[in-house]
Formats: sequence, structure tokens, C-alpha cells
Amino acid sequence: MENSKLNRRKVLKTMALGVIGTSAATTWLHAAQPLSKSKRSLRVGIPFSYPASDPMAWARKAKELQNKAVYVPEMSLDDKDYIRAIVTAAKENDLIFAEVGVWGTNLLNVDPDIRTKHIKTVSEKLALAEELGAQCCVTLTGSYAKNWNDPHPKNVSEESYDVTVENARKIIDAVKPKRTKLCFEMMGWTLPDSPDSQLKLIKAVDREAFGVHVDICNLINSPDKFWNNTRLINEVFDKLGPWIVGAHAKDLRWVPWANVRFDECVIGEGAIDFATYLKRLVALDQDAPLMIEHMNNAEEYERCQQKIFEVGKAEGIEFA
Repeated sequence: MENSKLNRRKVLKTMALGVIGTSAATTWLHAAQPLSKSKRSLRVGIPFSYPASDPMAWARKAKELQNKAVYVPEMSLDDKDYIRAIVTAAKENDLIFAEVGVWGTNLLNVDPDIRTKHIKTVSEKLALAEELGAQCCVTLTGSYAKNWNDPHPKNVSEESYDVTVENARKIIDAVKPKRTKLCFEMMGWTLPDSPDSQLKLIKAVDREAFGVHVDICNLINSPDKFWNNTRLINEVFDKLGPWIVGAHAKDLRWVPWANVRFDECVIGEGAIDFATYLKRLVALDQDAPLMIEHMNNAEEYERCQQKIFEVGKAEGIEFA
């Protein structure tokens, strides 16, 4: 068993070197081939406080607020009548379900019983995403720390990598989704923590239903990535484009502090290159809705939404 594990790690390390070796070629390819004009329109969505007990009224409210993609509200996988009703309501209002988010579960919990319980929770949410025809079920790989989203030195270790691959396969194989994808959001402090580690994970998991969810802000963990986020955005899309099924949007600003500190902020008040971000999203061959998150109130969400529309239209992007 131990020899098998060592051999597997050797293969994965070799694979990683191959991925990293493609970086220069991929960058050259992007520079040499300008983006073609997309034949698609971009779908954008924001969260909103309106009860989803009446699916049709909820969907109409979403449309009124200029949403063309929506977060999935709380519902039971067992309530088939409600699921059918909300799917119908979304379709009649030209909405797509962007994601089923699973937050608070820790797939790296050191307690095996808790880890198993959380794997079951994510599996059930993936099954719900499949029932709804959502773009993805998105979560984090977890943390070895006490809290599910805290930093820990083992989060980016080989052990973490092995467990994450195993977890992804367990979840996907339990559900066998055909329409949706399981995504582990890229973060700066846990796997996958870069485009290369995400690509390595895709190859290792080796499942059609394993996709990519992008949040550029989450990947910025250094001054270089902050100031050169255009380069980071292009690297993400150059390497991961075929697997991207959804994205998050907020902005990021550098706050002067004793150490490096980045804070999320309203779109347009930070440094993220949204012109490039939007152009790369809409140029994908598949739908990848952009969902705004982490604002403090409805007014901030509306400001972010309008800024997205403003930047996109200046770049010739059409919105659904």
C-alpha cells in the first residue's frame, strides 16, 4: 500500500512538471492569437432577498433585477414537485441556475466520521445540481485547521492533494452526474491554489463531471498577482478554459498595513481588470455565468452589476 502511494505521488509530480512546462508556450499562444468575437452573450447574476416559496414569483423577481443567472435557493432534493416548479419558472424567465454552493463543509476534516458526513453532504448537493440542471456544485477542498476555511500548512501538501483527489472521485462516482459539474474553488491558501495545480487536479481526478469555477480575487495572494492580475486572468483562461463552468465577481484593493493585506470591495473600486475578465469569460465555448458575491447590501450589489454592464458594453460584449 505504501509503495503504491509513493508511486502515485511520483506520477503526479511528473505530471505537474509537464503542466508547468507548458506555461511559456501557453502564454505565447495567447499573445499570438487575439480573442475572436464571441457568438454568445454573458449571463450575470446577483443574490437577492425574495422568498422562493413561490417559484414563479421568485423567478420573475430575479428577471426584474436584471439577473440572467441565479444562485440556487435552499430546497430539499426530495421535494421533486418543487424542483419541477422552479425549473419551469427559471426556464420561462430565461434564467439558468449558476451554482449550488456548499459552504461550511470540511472535506479535509481530521475526524474521519465528520469528513465522511461532509462528503455525503456535498454528494447530495451535487445530486441537487444535477436535478436542476445547474452549471455546477461548488465547494472548497477544506482545511486541516479547526475551521473549514482557515489556513494550515498541510492544506497545500501532498497528503492534502491525495485526499482531495479521492474525495472528488467519491463524490462524482456516488452521483454520476451528466449535466452538472463538481468544482473545487481555487483559493490562495488551499488546493487548488493556482492554474497549474487546478490542471494537475483535473488530470488526476480524471472524471468528466469535474469542472472549474473561477474567482480571480481568491487567487491573489501576493503583490505580483495583485499588480499583474491581467496576466493571472489570461493564465487561468489559457490553461483551464475548456473546463470553466462558472465564475465569481468582486473587486480587490490593497490596504496599507504592517503586512500585505488585500480586502474585497465593490467592483470598480479595486484593481481587478474586469475588461479582460469579461472578455475571456464570454469567449469560452460554453456558458460560464458570472455571479457577484460578498457585497454588504442590495445597493452595493446593484452598483457592481451596473459596473459589469458598463465595462462589458465598452468592450463590445453582449449580455443575455
